Amino acid sequence: MAKIIYTHTDEAPLLATYSFLPIVQAYAAKAGVEVDTRDISLAGRILAAFPENLTEEQRVGDALAELGELAKTPEANIIKLPNISASVPQLKAAIAELQSQGFDIPDYPEDGGDAEIRARYDKIKGSAVNPVLREGNSDRRAPAAVKNFAKKHPHSMGDWKADSKTNVATMGENDFRSNEQSVILPADDTLSIRLVTRDSEVSLKENLKVLAGEVVDGTFLSATALDAFLAEQIAVAKADDVLFSAHLKATMMKVSDPIIFGRIVRAFFPSLFEQYGEVLAAAGLSANDGLAAIIAGAENLPEKDGILAAIDADYANGPRLAMVNSDKGITNLHVPSDVIVDASMPAMIRIGGHMWGPKGEEDDTLAVLPDSSYAGVYQAVIEDCKANGALNPATMGSVANVGLMAQKAEEYGSHDKTFQIEVAGRVEVLNSAGEVLIAHDVEPGDIWRACQTKDAPIRDWVKLAVTRARVSGQPAVFWLDETRAHDRNLIAKVNEYLADHDTEGLDIRILSPIEATKFSVERIRRGEDTISVTGNVLRDYLTDLFPILEVGTSAKMLSVVPLMNGGGLFETGAGGSAPKHVQQLVEENHLRWDSLGEFLALAESFRHEATAGDNAGAAVLGAALDKATERLLDENQSPSRKVGEIDNRGSHLYIAAYWAQELASQTENAELAAAFKPVAEAFASQLDAIAAELVAAQGAAVDLGGYYRPDAEKAAAVMRPSKAFNEILAQLA
Repeated sequence: MAKIIYTHTDEAPLLATYSFLPIVQAYAAKAGVEVDTRDISLAGRILAAFPENLTEEQRVGDALAELGELAKTPEANIIKLPNISASVPQLKAAIAELQSQGFDIPDYPEDGGDAEIRARYDKIKGSAVNPVLREGNSDRRAPAAVKNFAKKHPHSMGDWKADSKTNVATMGENDFRSNEQSVILPADDTLSIRLVTRDSEVSLKENLKVLAGEVVDGTFLSATALDAFLAEQIAVAKADDVLFSAHLKATMMKVSDPIIFGRIVRAFFPSLFEQYGEVLAAAGLSANDGLAAIIAGAENLPEKDGILAAIDADYANGPRLAMVNSDKGITNLHVPSDVIVDASMPAMIRIGGHMWGPKGEEDDTLAVLPDSSYAGVYQAVIEDCKANGALNPATMGSVANVGLMAQKAEEYGSHDKTFQIEVAGRVEVLNSAGEVLIAHDVEPGDIWRACQTKDAPIRDWVKLAVTRARVSGQPAVFWLDETRAHDRNLIAKVNEYLADHDTEGLDIRILSPIEATKFSVERIRRGEDTISVTGNVLRDYLTDLFPILEVGTSAKMLSVVPLMNGGGLFETGAGGSAPKHVQQLVEENHLRWDSLGEFLALAESFRHEATAGDNAGAAVLGAALDKATERLLDENQSPSRKVGEIDNRGSHLYIAAYWAQELASQTENAELAAAFKPVAEAFASQLDAIAAELVAAQGAAVDLGGYYRPDAEKAAAVMRPSKAFNEILAQLA
């Protein structure tokens, strides 16, 4: 039997899986397709890292490593749901929960603790999952059904005023972009990275294998320049009376961005660290973990009152700080993983350039993105909105994306080659002959990193861009800047590899990210569609930015990764794993997670199986699911945010019913039509009653038996509360 792997992940998508997966398995089996699961949740990955600490019954396999190998085979057909990219506070919380459930795993060691245990945990934190699975480049776009629905039912957009004081602040010098050096390796080689100081030579990285044609970059961000920039921007926000906000990606950029975040915390609370910096450090409290960790840790210190007073004084002396939750007093600087740039900046732009202030007020914002590599993209959109007003979802075009991400391309593969410099010196990248390829003079506190981009993924990326331009008839724009070292090397390769393809009649161009933004926004204002062809970080940023403006969320995007060895990876949206949705479910038994991304990915997965596995029934399943999804959208049966209205479980009821009806009425496969006829009839006769039953189940708090590792039986009971619905599905067994 053909097999699809459906990933068991975290938070809201995990809970939705308890409801949706039984439907998928029952329907797929009728076409000879087995849908199996692999646990790549944060909890599952932690347990897999410490088998020697667990009993035989508790041990779990390394599902992520298994899927990473599967992704390199033609047989791969993987549906990847969003998972937690864990910050240190999240990692510690998950460890504590697992320990409370009887798993004898070690605590996360602080600085100076067990290095081997810390190394195991550090492999789990941040974006540890996607780089392993993404053995191909990315094709993301808004499906026609989603785009049509957004045009018919446009989501709310805030008003933009020409005199808005909202802006992006970025360093522009002495940052990762401006200090970058880049080389193309002429042959397979082994590189090393070292720090040469006045007194010694320290090895930072050995045995770095590279391939012929690979692009290798080195760069650093100056700590001194960062501190000066932050002090200046805090003063600007205060003088202009706008909210101060910082936008990083401490989850994916798990080494560099928590350090930058920590320096922002220090800059905003100067008297706190001047007076109590040594006390906090001695207590193991780090600015890198955010203000919330410092406040919580201060509870146990004799200096607690002084620490809290210093925090209050810095609040009073600084600009108003943008909030994550004004009601609960959670600021932009409380937790490093709370404000993620690719989600936070589009949300700000969508509501007229505003964020929320300490008193719950909406106001203009100074958005601080320290590194200037991609900050100009957001500033270009902001300037367009100031000049032309908010974009209109009812009329605007689309920006699809072809993203270079295979084999840990660019910055998203830099974590194991990122170092905070402790002693002044010179960082050098050497080849096996001892020749220095890249060199930077660095100071204590600087963040130095290297990135790799292999040649085969670049060739595949160019091919995918040409294919999408041909299929869609849309202009394809490579977002590359000839004034940036890495991009210059990519431009040379793109021009070389475009010559390998038939581009007659296609509009393919290369523009800097800022110019590409202006070009794309001008087109979408005219209702025209454009393909953005970008590197790995911009892939991430743009597949949130444009979907949030176009259709209200990035979770509604179709995200396909044609794996380089012939398999398929189907990602279910780009909107994260929605912890606030879980909070609402626990408090009032209403899950507002929208599984549209799962519906879209599953249909593509079935189509892939139809072609790769020569399974006509799978094609029928996929086509019927697409029709059911369009009907679900047209009839507005997506989850509501409010308790007492349709939620995730209700939308699963309707997708199951409409899917069964489409399968029963189609004429391509008589066997499937016959199998689903009684199911469709059962749904038709009981649909309203089951829908009412699912709504009636809401309202009271529920116990899932865990947050990071819920009890499977308790979660299933919460997510499948309708006996009648479950009995209809059982007819397919």
